[in-house]
Amino acid sequence: MERHDEAGPRSRPSTTRARRHDWDTRRWLLVGVSATLVVLALLALLGTWVFARSTSVNGRLVDHSSPALIAAVRLETAYGDQDASVRDYVLTGNAPLLEVYSASHEVEREQVAVLRELLRDDPAATDRLRLVLERARAWEDRVIRPALTVAPGTAPPAEVRAAVADPAPYPALRAATRDQRERLQRQRDLARADLQDVRDLRTWVFSAIALVIVAGAIMVFAGLRRGVTLPVGRLVADADAVARGEFGHEITPTGPADLRTLADAMEAMRRRLADELAFSDDARRRLDEQATELRRSNSDLEQFAYAASHDLQEPLRKVASFCRLLEKRYQGRLDERADRYIAFAVDGAVRMQALIDDLLAFSRIGRRPANESSVDLNAVFETVVGDLDIAIREADAAVDHDPLPTVRGDRTQLSLVLQNLIANAVKFREPDRPVHVAVRAEPVDGMWRISVTDDGIGIDPAQADRIFVIFQRLNTREAYPGNGMGLAMCKRIVEFHGGTIALDPEHTTGTRITFTLPMTEPPAATPPTGSPTEKTPTKETPAEKNPDGKGPDGKARTE
Repeated sequence: MERHDEAGPRSRPSTTRARRHDWDTRRWLLVGVSATLVVLALLALLGTWVFARSTSVNGRLVDHSSPALIAAVRLETAYGDQDASVRDYVLTGNAPLLEVYSASHEVEREQVAVLRELLRDDPAATDRLRLVLERARAWEDRVIRPALTVAPGTAPPAEVRAAVADPAPYPALRAATRDQRERLQRQRDLARADLQDVRDLRTWVFSAIALVIVAGAIMVFAGLRRGVTLPVGRLVADADAVARGEFGHEITPTGPADLRTLADAMEAMRRRLADELAFSDDARRRLDEQATELRRSNSDLEQFAYAASHDLQEPLRKVASFCRLLEKRYQGRLDERADRYIAFAVDGAVRMQALIDDLLAFSRIGRRPANESSVDLNAVFETVVGDLDIAIREADAAVDHDPLPTVRGDRTQLSLVLQNLIANAVKFREPDRPVHVAVRAEPVDGMWRISVTDDGIGIDPAQADRIFVIFQRLNTREAYPGNGMGLAMCKRIVEFHGGTIALDPEHTTGTRITFTLPMTEPPAATPPTGSPTEKTPTKETPAEKNPDGKGPDGKARTE
């Protein structure tokens, strides 16, 4: 229990620190601004109190103590002037001295009124003023009034001379006025001392306020620097290090909670980038290994192709030659079965030669640098139709085309594309009617889309992907001869030139193969279609004769 009690209080500060460190920048700023405003409000209240105190003391000195002292001095002077003028008048009988007395008496009344107004809130000063006035009345009764009864230029009576010569009344009045003046002087000195104290206090208070404001500014600067600027600077430095390629440099979270959250997110992103980079490096290494293996394999394939084109062709030609000699010499001399066997051997040798030639042509596409140049497809079309002239005439086919574009590529390979597509269209025709083949071109999204359309037996759309695979045939060799290489070769050539080739599934009457080639320049205005290039007269056949695109035997066509 004792250990538990001791551990409990120790864990509280760490919890408090953890909670304090969980504050975000907004909370730190809110607390800092609130504390600053509270301190400034307290300082403002203190400054206001100092100003009020200074104003009060200064007002007491200026509006009360100093005017009262001045009035007391003037009152004391007025009494002295009255006493001197009356005594001189009694002794000399000079009438102008009475005017001096009247003026001094008027000053007395004014200063008494001022003192009563200024001392009304001070009972002790009011009592002293009352004492002065009582002694002034006694002095006037015993000295002033008897003296004023003497007419100017006449000798005063003995009792008047005795009253004026009596020194007792006026010294008592003078003592009272002097006491009043000294007390007011002390009050004024105290007020001046209070004012000086207040000024000193004001100086200290405003100096303290200035120091507090400066210290607060320094604390705010230090707090922002430590809580925001330095963490952001470290975060920026870590991010710059990662941006320079140091993906192993960790991003350390510091500062308020939101900055640490940002640093954690950036650290997670760095780790993800580091993992992706490591994976990419590993993939690149494996790809380099595969590329090396592929180059070695291609070298082996080239050697095989050389052997196939030379070493294998020679014995195959010898076999085919001797089979033809056997067929020529012994045909009809042996039985029918022997003639059939010899024919099989000759046909197999010939097809093997054609297959090897096609394989070699297919393997060369895309592996050797193409002789790229500007190719006018109109001229290519004319050449291809000329090469297929015999097949077109035997099939009684009609072949026409739109004005075709000029593209960049290998003329020989593009000729193979058109030749295979037109040859397939002529070959896979309905046996009971001639076929019509149309070659069209149109610009689509920066590419030339060229289509070869026929009204032959058609292709099942379900076989659209299969027909472009090497050695894939949809019909028997007896019905339609071929090695299943033509469309695969077309696909490889078109893709090598940056285009695509596909079967148009929306064309159901016959077959339409479309392929695209990159456009080298904006297309010119296309003249209207209507000038077909024909090798044989075109004979249109209604589509209703072959709505499903199948041959007479119900099978789909093959290339």
